[in-house]
Amino acid sequence: MVSCLPDDVDPAADPGPGATITPYRDGPLIVRGDFRLTDQDGAEIDPGRETIALCRCGKSGIKPFCDGSHKRSGFSAPSAPSRPRPAARLRSAGRRGGPAA
Repeated sequence: MVSCLPDDVDPAADPGPGATITPYRDGPLIVRGDFRLTDQDGAEIDPGRETIALCRCGKSGIKPFCDGSHKRSGFSAPSAPSRPRPAARLRSAGRRGGPAA
C-alpha cells in the first residue's frame, strides 16, 4: 500500500486508549490507535498497519486509504472546523443547565 502519512506523523506514536483521528490541513485523516475499519455493510477492512491515512479529497485510487492524490488535485480543507457544529452548542447548553434550543 502507498503511504500517504505526512512527514511529521510518527506511525509508532502511542495515542493511548482508543483511536485518535486527526484531519491534516489540505490532506488526509490520520487514524492512530486501536480502531476497527469496516465498509458500510460491516465487512472488516484490513488496514495493514496501526496508523493509517484515510482519503478526504475523494481522488485516491486506493480508497478509503490516501494515495497522495490530494496534492495533485489541489484539495483544500482546514484542519479544524471553521465553526462549531450545532450538536456541540446543544451539549454545551445542556451542561450549563440551559434549554437545549
